[in-house]
Formats: sequence, structure tokens, C-alpha cells
Amino acid sequence: MKRRIIQALLLAAGMAVATSPAFAQNDTAAAAPSTNAKSVKQADRALAKAVRRALGKTPGFDVSGVFVKARNGAVTLSGSVKDGSQISQAEEVTRQVQGVTSVSNKLTLFHGGNG
Repeated sequence: MKRRIIQALLLAAGMAVATSPAFAQNDTAAAAPSTNAKSVKQADRALAKAVRRALGKTPGFDVSGVFVKARNGAVTLSGSVKDGSQISQAEEVTRQVQGVTSVSNKLTLFHGGNG
């Protein structure tokens, strides 16, 4: 009887030891995506900043009401501009920025007013 209990305990301990490295590998593998996600987020921020800088350097373009969001090279422009021609101009300038793969232009014409 004692022998069977000892065998069962040894078998259980052996299985516990055999499966523990698998858990350690999963923890390491889970850490990699967060590092990758962090670098992707940084790249998105850098791209949005580059687009905003390019728009700001465009003669006659008022970037104060424009918001730029980037995600994996896809850029979304939103907000408003005071001149209708700036809507298409913003898209053209954005497409020329290195790293931009697509542009979603949601800019609108600013109509003024207080509310």
C-alpha cells in the first residue's frame, strides 16, 4: 500500500516538474507582444507627428484645427479647416509623407460661430 502511494506521489511530482517549463515559456512569449505593441505605438505617434509637421510647413495651411491619427501607416485626418481647398491639399500632403500607406480624410469646412 505504501509503495503505491509513493509511486503515485512520484508520478504526480514528475508530471508537475515536466509541465512547469511550459508555463515559463508562455510567460516569456507573452512579454514579446507587449514590447512589439509598444514599438508600434511609438511608430504611429512618430508618423502622426511627421504628417502634422508636413501640414504645418505647407504655405497658407492652418493646421490648428486639424487632428492626425496614425495606425500601422493608415492616417486619419479629422477636424476642420477654414478654406475648402485645404481639405484636398491636406490629403495630398499627407500621402507624400514617408510611411503613410493610406489616408482617411474626415476634414470638414469650418463655418465659424460661437457654438
